[in-house]
Amino acid sequence: MADYTVKRFDEMEPILDGVFRRARAELGVTSFGMQLLQMPAGADFYPNHDHSHDGQEEVYVILEGSADFDIEGERVHMEPETAMRVAPSTKRRIHPGPDGVRILVLGGVPGGVYEPPGFTELGGPAPVADQD
Repeated sequence: MADYTVKRFDEMEPILDGVFRRARAELGVTSFGMQLLQMPAGADFYPNHDHSHDGQEEVYVILEGSADFDIEGERVHMEPETAMRVAPSTKRRIHPGPDGVRILVLGGVPGGVYEPPGFTELGGPAPVADQD
């Protein structure tokens, strides 16, 4: 029997007022992180953070809208059909463009094992992040 899962984005469990969708858990993915971010224009709550604590590198894929990423003080503009990889120890922050942005975020641990954070589990607690 075939083993697969199909879900529309709007069927995925939202948290943080719909900004974050638990895509990884909804699809049953266990080998890497995968979340969907839908940020409105002017949103200023995405934390400046890195993944030194868990060794996770991330890939950000812009699906709709645009965003400026602050990558350790360097501003990087991204639009649809653009992807960016960020190393675990590199700080990053997202600033949505004038029409907002929808981003698919993928994460994994180079040479290691991905361990999903609790906030990515269905019904889990909302994430808490320190802002720098």
